[in-house]
Amino acid sequence: MAKLIYAAIASLDGYVEDEEGRFDWAAPDEELHAYVNDLERPIGTYLYGRRMYETMVFWETASSDAGEPAVLSDYAGIWRAAEKVVYSRTLQAVSSARTRIERELDRDAVQRLKRSSATDIAVGGAQLAGHAIGAGLVDECHLFLCPIVVGGGKRALPDHVRTRLELLGERRFPSGVVHLHYRLGA
Repeated sequence: MAKLIYAAIASLDGYVEDEEGRFDWAAPDEELHAYVNDLERPIGTYLYGRRMYETMVFWETASSDAGEPAVLSDYAGIWRAAEKVVYSRTLQAVSSARTRIERELDRDAVQRLKRSSATDIAVGGAQLAGHAIGAGLVDECHLFLCPIVVGGGKRALPDHVRTRLELLGERRFPSGVVHLHYRLGA
C-alpha cells in the first residue's frame, strides 16, 4: 500500500506563510532543493488544495535556462511526471497535464488511492494536509524548519489534532534548515 506523505518548509515557530502570505524566507538553496528532489522522486501523485496548486503549477512551464541550477529543471521533470489531484470547490479548470479536480477530500477515496497506487502520494498545502492528518490519512511527515521566526500566519500543522509521532530521521543543512522525518500515529 502506498504511503500518504506531507512535506512542508516552515518557520521555526511552525508557519508555512507569514501573516502577509509571504514565504520568500523559505526558498531552498541548491543543496536543500536537491535533497527535496530526491524525497519527491518516488511520488506518483500529488494531492493539492487550490492555493497550493496555483503556486505549484509554475513547474508545468518552468524552462531550464542555461544559467539556472540543475535542481530546478530536475524538480520540474519530477512534478510534470506525477499525477495531480486538486481539491477545490471554486476552481473550474486546471492548467497542467495529468491533473484533475475533485470538489472535496473524501477519506474513502484517498484510502482506495493508497491501496491501488504503486507509488507514494504526497499531500500539499497546509489546510488540505491538516484535513488529511485529522482524518488519519497521512502516514509520514517531512518538516523542514527554517532558521526564522515569523510570529504568525498559516500554520504548517493543524490545530485540534492530536497524534503520536515516531522520529524516523533528521538532518541539519549548512543553511541552518533542519529536516525532521516522522511516522504519524506511532
